[in-house]
Amino acid sequence: MDAGSAALVRRIAELGRDDVELAGGKGANLGELVRGGFPVPPGFVLTTAAHRAFVTESGIGDRLLALAADPDIEAASARIRGLIESVALPERIAEEIAAAVAELGLGPFAVRSSATAEDLADASFAGQQDTYLNVRADDLSTAVQRCWASLWTARAMAYRARLGIAPAAVALAVVVQRMVPADAAGVVCTANPVNGRRTETVVSAAWGLGEAVVSGTVTPDDLVVDPAEGKVRSRTTAEKRVITVATDDGTREEELTGPRRTAAVLDDAAAIELARLGAAIAAHFGAPQDIEWARAGGEFAIVQSRPITALPEPAGPVPTEWPVPDDAIYVRASIVEQLPDPLTPLFAELVDASVGRTLPKLMRESFGDDAVQDGEISLPTINGYAYYRYPRPLMRKLILQSVRAVRALVGAGPARWRDVAHPRYRRIVAEESARSLPDLSDAELLDSAIRLLDAGTEYYTAVQTIIPQAASSELALARFYDALVRRPDDPPATTLLLGFDSAPIRAETSLYDLAVWTRSRPEIAEALLTSGPEDLPPGPDGDEWWARFQAHLDAYGHTTYTLDFATAVPADDPAPLLETLRFYLRGDGTDPRERQARSARRRDELTAQVVARLDPLRRAAFTKLLGWAQCVAPLREDALADIGLAWPQLRRVLRELGRRCVAAGVIDEIDDVFWLRQDELLTGRPRQGEVARRKEIWRGQRRATPPQTLPQGTLMDRFEAFLPANPDEQTGAVLTGTGASGGSVTAPARVLSGPADFGRMQPGDVLVAGITTPAWTPLFAMASAVVTDIGGPLSHSSIVAREYGIPAVLGTGVATKRIPDGARVRVDGDAGTVTLLDEEPAVPGAVPQFGTGVPGWAFALATGAAVAGLVALARKRRRR
Repeated sequence: MDAGSAALVRRIAELGRDDVELAGGKGANLGELVRGGFPVPPGFVLTTAAHRAFVTESGIGDRLLALAADPDIEAASARIRGLIESVALPERIAEEIAAAVAELGLGPFAVRSSATAEDLADASFAGQQDTYLNVRADDLSTAVQRCWASLWTARAMAYRARLGIAPAAVALAVVVQRMVPADAAGVVCTANPVNGRRTETVVSAAWGLGEAVVSGTVTPDDLVVDPAEGKVRSRTTAEKRVITVATDDGTREEELTGPRRTAAVLDDAAAIELARLGAAIAAHFGAPQDIEWARAGGEFAIVQSRPITALPEPAGPVPTEWPVPDDAIYVRASIVEQLPDPLTPLFAELVDASVGRTLPKLMRESFGDDAVQDGEISLPTINGYAYYRYPRPLMRKLILQSVRAVRALVGAGPARWRDVAHPRYRRIVAEESARSLPDLSDAELLDSAIRLLDAGTEYYTAVQTIIPQAASSELALARFYDALVRRPDDPPATTLLLGFDSAPIRAETSLYDLAVWTRSRPEIAEALLTSGPEDLPPGPDGDEWWARFQAHLDAYGHTTYTLDFATAVPADDPAPLLETLRFYLRGDGTDPRERQARSARRRDELTAQVVARLDPLRRAAFTKLLGWAQCVAPLREDALADIGLAWPQLRRVLRELGRRCVAAGVIDEIDDVFWLRQDELLTGRPRQGEVARRKEIWRGQRRATPPQTLPQGTLMDRFEAFLPANPDEQTGAVLTGTGASGGSVTAPARVLSGPADFGRMQPGDVLVAGITTPAWTPLFAMASAVVTDIGGPLSHSSIVAREYGIPAVLGTGVATKRIPDGARVRVDGDAGTVTLLDEEPAVPGAVPQFGTGVPGWAFALATGAAVAGLVALARKRRRR
């Protein structure tokens, strides 16, 4: 390997991390390991220059690219691989290989492909090319050509096509190393790939050569090690049924018998040694590593190291116990819809106090002045999740007096919301928004945030006077219609409530109108479709677009994805909204006005048919119930849409505090303010690393499924009878939930965890989410159906799905865990089922969650409301 041949063959020891284009990811990383003093078997690399020389000097280049253009990838792959393996190795390359082998020794050798796009943090091609072990010197040229051919497997070609990598742009290096006669081998991940913890190293180990571990044909021992403390945190010793062994002409897998089958491959000392070696390698590269290792004669050797891709953020343990701190009843109820995830620390602290100040006011209006004391009801967290807390005697009182309370609320609720609560909320938000934040002290900023949050919480409690009526009016209408009116071919009662105007519909129409205006300006539309608003061409049209878009955000940008103010609203981050705008710009979707008009016609036609055929007694009852439901049911969406009215300003206030905390060195980033405690905003300072620790705990909590009520087995469990029956574990191919909107659709599932995923939604997809709030409404225009973990027949998802005329199955409890993204599913909104047509293994233990849009006490009111309404009708009839 003299200077003249350096471009074709390089010793591993001559390479470093910057030589990826020459030696591929594997070869460059191995060279870097040698430079770092780590135990790497000696060897050499046939560089990408050698690969290109082979293609050129063998005369197959043009034919290879022509074959690669064949859309039949399987056929193209077979022809290309056959072509590469059939031609003779050019003499110049054969001579270079012979010289390198003479320097290295007679072997045997391990021959591994090393792609320029492999083992990189941003494009993991791991496993796309081949490896050959125990190769003799006479067979080395054949193994090298097979490695080059492996660049053209159908799997590798498809992978590159998905990433947009042109065939001519990829070259392959080949690593040749002295074979390690391993008695054990495996993989080390220097960060835990399950929970993302960088302090934990996961060691996998099996007997024999490492190919069985890498290929997945053996179940290895798994150990979780803390290399810093030198402790094995956990160990799983597997039954290792196969072993990869060397043979005269390569390797083979054999059945493993005898005591080694169930024996631990590594003792604690060896596992800790290996974990510490891995930690040192990760420190050398400056990033967590996925490392392949082999052991021979009691010594470890490293045969590969690459960055770990898609490593999750560190997550704490998933809670399994749900301790109740006192003798009270804890209810999630409708808060599931507004706060589906664990709360961030600042919001948890502020909202608990705020609910304790505001909710008792409404309770006293409903149940009497002496019914509830300030602070008696609150919103604490258990394992991070929000629960309404009710003392047991108070809960019994609320349930027993629910009918009386409903009668008190029926007349006052809508008027109180329209004439008092809503105007007052708007006034407070306007007052706080007019203040100059830089001129306020830290204490004044915190006071402003608390005032805004209290205003929002008080508004939310006022909305609860409307929700029971909306729920009970729809329930009463549906029960009467199904029992005394509906014929076999009649549509469901929900048809009678469609086609009305509401805030979500107005928001959708506003965005649709913006898209129509934008389509009439092709330059503006093209810029939005290909890049974003920041690239709009200068001029009057661009200025006008910004003005119209800002007007939309001013009117509807306060819609929340969750009430936790750590999550941005569309006014802060309009990126998810822009995805829906692009959907309309492409000509997809229909005019919301036309859709609503069709719904209104169906509603009016059904109403006329029913009224015409009923006898006078049933007609009077039906007309009364219909008028009640049509009056109050649409108010629910209007009222809920403005819950987040204070949130844009509230976030601005808190982020101003965050900016000051960053300047003072208290936190690293402005949004870390949401992970502080209230006292830390003004006088305290969190411990070093405390914010990161709180985020880690939150991520672990987020993977839990909180019970609906605590302690379980209380009288509140009886209210589950009013909700659809669901199994605690859904392990089959058919998931069950609440059929909230009728119809049946078969389409790909798009599993979205939040607004950051909105861009992945495609027209015709089944929208699968934990829960949807009004901020998700724009996606319904794209969706062919909706499936949620949380929700019920009166939740936002059901109401909007019916307006859009798409099937909806809600409250499955497990949809986001069980349905793989992109899998085909059949959604039957009439039966309340979701069928996985590409079934995957079940995830047992998920508990269905239902959000009816009603808190625990209000649901008690709502269940009595139908009775109260019908009783009132009966009394009225008797008086006549």
